[in-house]
Amino acid sequence: MNKGYAAADRILEGSRSIWETFHDHPFVRGIADGTLPKENFKYYMLQDYVYLLDYAKVFSIGAGKAADPVVGRHFSGYVDQIMNGELNIHKAYMAKLGITEQDVREVYQALDNLSYTSYMLRCAYEGGPAEVCAAILPCAISYEEIAVEMVRRDPACVDHPFYGEWIRGYADPGYHEANTALRDLTAACCENLSEQQIDHLVEIGQRCSLYEGRFWDLAWELRR
Repeated sequence: MNKGYAAADRILEGSRSIWETFHDHPFVRGIADGTLPKENFKYYMLQDYVYLLDYAKVFSIGAGKAADPVVGRHFSGYVDQIMNGELNIHKAYMAKLGITEQDVREVYQALDNLSYTSYMLRCAYEGGPAEVCAAILPCAISYEEIAVEMVRRDPACVDHPFYGEWIRGYADPGYHEANTALRDLTAACCENLSEQQIDHLVEIGQRCSLYEGRFWDLAWELRR
């Protein structure tokens, strides 16, 4: 394993113990067993929608800072995936929940959500492509691990008439392939970094992972 991949795996392993706590979060369990109140899921969808808009900006900053045009194109590709892929999943659910475009425009971004995205944007502005990767990995990878664990515990959860679509989307092999490509991109961005720089990236990943936990909390508690 070359240095870049070793660094990428250090970032991931540094946060995995945090992600493991998400499996038994009441909001996550509610999606898995179908008992989550629709009110909570609606609030989550609105908060996640505005989160993803900032998430895409983080990738955009990475594209602008990338010295390697290949790396820049990869970041730009993720922006397109978010804006024309993941947000489309949200729009389908929003239609089911009766959420209008006006609702989206008027949503109040919860303070935990705002703090999370502000931290990611700060990492991107103050750092470079490697810091961008460290900031966005926790969201991308933890969602896959959550959905895969849901299916492992109860394969029938993918057939739930409402929450099944959410689970299938993040447990899908295509989503895994996108995350594998994101790991490859992270490795490329970490190839020439010092041990001290990699330690900093691990810290960024851990902080963003803790923010992921707070995001589940705010959706469960309808926290503003």
